Amino acid sequence: MPTNKLKSISKHRLFVPIAFLVFLFFVNMIINPGFLKISMGSDSNGNPVLIGNIVNILTNATELVILAIGMTLVTSSSKGQDISVGATVAIVGGVIMRVLCGMETQPTTLHAPVVVALVLGCLAGIACGMFNGLLVAKFKIQPMVATLILFTAGRSIGSMAMGGLKPKAVSSFGYYGNFIPGFPIPTPILITIVVIIITAIVLKKTNLALYTKSVGINDKAAYLNGLNPNLIKFITFMILGLCVGIAGFVQASRVQTVNPYTIVPSIEMDVILAVALGGNSLGGGKFNMTGSIIGAYTIQTLTSMLTTLNVNTNAVPVFKAVIILVLVIIQTPIVKSFFHEHIQTAKLLKTQRKERA
Repeated sequence: MPTNKLKSISKHRLFVPIAFLVFLFFVNMIINPGFLKISMGSDSNGNPVLIGNIVNILTNATELVILAIGMTLVTSSSKGQDISVGATVAIVGGVIMRVLCGMETQPTTLHAPVVVALVLGCLAGIACGMFNGLLVAKFKIQPMVATLILFTAGRSIGSMAMGGLKPKAVSSFGYYGNFIPGFPIPTPILITIVVIIITAIVLKKTNLALYTKSVGINDKAAYLNGLNPNLIKFITFMILGLCVGIAGFVQASRVQTVNPYTIVPSIEMDVILAVALGGNSLGGGKFNMTGSIIGAYTIQTLTSMLTTLNVNTNAVPVFKAVIILVLVIIQTPIVKSFFHEHIQTAKLLKTQRKERA
């Protein structure tokens, strides 16, 4: 491959996350030679299902991928991050369980159709997004400070939504977080694919991406060009709220119950890291949605690898933080320019040696 082609590939914003994802796959294959194997197995009811490490990673990354999509837009427009997504998932889960179970802890039937629970859960997520968006767009509060309110109170609100109970829905609700009987592909993977396709269509067919980038780069200039920066920021927080609603629905369906205080612990940090790892600036402006999605799968692969290596659960965040820190630093302009200058210097010295010879 020509040198110029290699240079262009190495400078691409997706090079580091993709290279690291490939590296993680390589390490996993060394640890477990059958890492890439996907086979047909059966669930507890004897239904045929796909099993394998790759299937598990794709399934477990669903919430992270969906939240990373919304967080990318929020980061781009507001130049900040929403640290309340984990607590908001607890609120959404609480609403969904209350709709499906009422005030019963072990209902024998669902109290409402699942689609109603999904819609109300998404509305709850959107309402939380609107609250955060209002504080950021209207009152000009920094995103991390504004979302600290729900970060602090959200899990308690989720518990209140369930009336202080911890109900468990009937097993049929679990189809959406596991497998639909007779269909071998995990439902969360299908939900992720649908969300990604819809996101791609919206970004391609509308001006959302352009407006979001414009506001993030310079909201004053965007205003002078006829845009409403406050409205754009508000909309991105609403979209993130919708993503939280979908993620909360999947999470609640996995085990047919919700513990607001332990559901998706520290997922907000993983989501922010996924956005950063995808080559997106946490200072707003231009974004790469594909990069955020790859970043989410990379973090899930890393988490699965650490679990396979029997790393202590309490130590996993430390290992993840160190590795992600290194990857993010590598992508900073300072480090890139440092290596670029050294490479140019080495080439110059090599040329000079040839001329002298």
